[in-house]
Amino acid sequence: MRVERISKDKIKIFLTYDDLRDRGIKKEDLWNDVPRVHDLFNEIMEEAYEQVGFQLTGPLTIEIFALPAQGMVVVVTSGRDILADDNNEDLYSLEVTIEESDTIIFAFVDFESLLGAAHRINRYLIYGGQLFSYNDKYFLIFDNLDVVEQELDSFISLLSEYGAASSMTKVFLEEYGKLIVAEDATKVLCNKFTL
Repeated sequence: MRVERISKDKIKIFLTYDDLRDRGIKKEDLWNDVPRVHDLFNEIMEEAYEQVGFQLTGPLTIEIFALPAQGMVVVVTSGRDILADDNNEDLYSLEVTIEESDTIIFAFVDFESLLGAAHRINRYLIYGGQLFSYNDKYFLIFDNLDVVEQELDSFISLLSEYGAASSMTKVFLEEYGKLIVAEDATKVLCNKFTL
């Protein structure tokens, strides 16, 4: 689990599917098992307080974005504080939004790793995605439909050998990153650069 403070009243928590599995939660539980999700939320908020000092007071808005390969991103925004009485210091209210994304985003620390991944995954692709750079890293973005569905697990395993699943969103990279290849990025890399 990774916690990042976005602002005074907002944090972003990235949980991989391994993090969820370690806590005994399956992706489907996010929609069906409300008590287990509340327990998970309480646990991650305790860790968020320990890691970045985020206070669990006042009304909270929680946005959960389930990502196919990476896990889930939880964005927690705290509203104005509510005065709590002495009997209930943990008073808060929740507004939860859960969305699922078909976008797969992997980050690579250098061009050689990116190129190695491109050559290994090219055969699994219908369409080669987009390539961005941001903060001295490369990001490959794929829509789930870009990959032959039966081969998705193999595709993600190969990507994981060279890079890491990213909690960045496509919208963020489009806004703040630099677009390097707009279309069919993997095939462009394979055609222009050999190993």
